[in-house]
Amino acid sequence: MTDLRTQAEEIHEQFSDQLDITVETVQERLDTLVNEYKVPLDEARRSVTSTYLDEAGMEREDLSSGGGGNERKQISDVDAPEEWIDLTAKVVELWDANSDAVAQVGLLGDPTGTIKFTKWSKSDLQDLEEGQVYDLRNVVTDEYQGRFSVKLNRTTVIEESDEDIEVGDDDATVEGALVDIQSGSGLIKRCPEEDCTRVLQNGRCSEHGEAEGEFDLRIKGVLDDGDDVHEVIFDKEATEEFTGITLEEAKEMAMDALDTTVVADQMRKETLGKYYRVSGPTFRRYVLADSVEELDGAVDAEATLIKARSI
Repeated sequence: MTDLRTQAEEIHEQFSDQLDITVETVQERLDTLVNEYKVPLDEARRSVTSTYLDEAGMEREDLSSGGGGNERKQISDVDAPEEWIDLTAKVVELWDANSDAVAQVGLLGDPTGTIKFTKWSKSDLQDLEEGQVYDLRNVVTDEYQGRFSVKLNRTTVIEESDEDIEVGDDDATVEGALVDIQSGSGLIKRCPEEDCTRVLQNGRCSEHGEAEGEFDLRIKGVLDDGDDVHEVIFDKEATEEFTGITLEEAKEMAMDALDTTVVADQMRKETLGKYYRVSGPTFRRYVLADSVEELDGAVDAEATLIKARSI
């Protein structure tokens, strides 16, 4: 109950100026989700927060962090979405924004690696400059297809730093036989809500509930080099290039068969048992495929599948 109370107090603090709610009311909502519907506490918090955001007519980035201060993290330690953190990082690169809602988008770096950042136009913050190191306080983390990013919002504090930072390399290269394409691969559907990229399970988003969803492609694969197994994730672009199956073709295949699983089955048929070299940034135990090269050799994928599934 202590955890529920603490979470309720933090949510109440975020909305107390906009809504007439009590800590007890918030705690009751959390308690119903966690103890009656067996929803994990972090998902219950996101659900309750989303409800209050709708009631207050607010955006998620309008929230203050709550909880009495943020954890200062290095980039490699960013491992969950919707966390409020502080960073010291160098602007490695700036890109052209593809939306009027975005003022700046680019890449931040520190000795542990790099991470994408987005600065919203409505945040009315100063522009960041390439090559400059900044102390960034009160930024919120986000995640898409296994890749984390940070958002700068109207509560973010930006201070230039005189120190220089040598940006570390967070890329990895792994080789081996592709011995498994895991569940959740092929033609999938993601939540259509803005800034939510969760994969729907049985037509339901863990935060936003039932949704029609938007089609996407993904592969969660396992490479076996004979000594170790490596988990790799291909996003839509990498999956299309790797398999030769486009998103539109995958949707047609699923429509003809009245079954989305035929897409992953076809991908397995074309790729399992072949050797590949995969390079890209790392996230937890995954390598996020940026480039893939087929190597000479073949393997009995079925014989090593048990090993791959034991990870």
